[in-house]
Amino acid sequence: MTVKPEILKITNTAKSRLFNVEEIELRFSNGAERTYERLANRGHGAVMIIPITENGDVLLIREYAVGIEDYTLTLPKGLIDPGEDEHTAADRELKEEAGFGSNRLHTLKVMTSAPNYMGHAVTAVVAQDLYPCRLEGDEPEEMEVVRWPLDKLEQLVADPDFTEARAIAALYMVKDFLAKQSSKSD
Repeated sequence: MTVKPEILKITNTAKSRLFNVEEIELRFSNGAERTYERLANRGHGAVMIIPITENGDVLLIREYAVGIEDYTLTLPKGLIDPGEDEHTAADRELKEEAGFGSNRLHTLKVMTSAPNYMGHAVTAVVAQDLYPCRLEGDEPEEMEVVRWPLDKLEQLVADPDFTEARAIAALYMVKDFLAKQSSKSD
């Protein structure tokens, strides 16, 4: 069995409004010592919502992504607020970003991005049995909602406006989830 390295010291090296950079001094089981840097995990986690309409469309949003300095097509997502669980946060974010609530939520998977450098994780949540409902959020502008037939997933993945790896992975997982759900009801 693999033995985790011993953490010798954690030092905060930089902090901004959104990010906290840490330097981690480690000792591995073979005695080797190394220093790593990471964007530390802050807050209570995040959710990415895969809203599925009754006719099998996925609801996407178009939002400005400052990291790529452009608008991108993606799934609704956001932070889990203090006191919320992932389903409460998913329903709230869906209402804020897409104007829908959900009567049926299912957690698919917790996903990480670049885990060698970041402690951030997002929980993928399927939202079904949707109903119109809008809450005011913290977004600077209303987001465009785009319906996309899930059976045309390959065309969506090929679309140059749809590039977020976590969203792509979530849609392939939800496709499998819905297929299993459908076979149980047959």
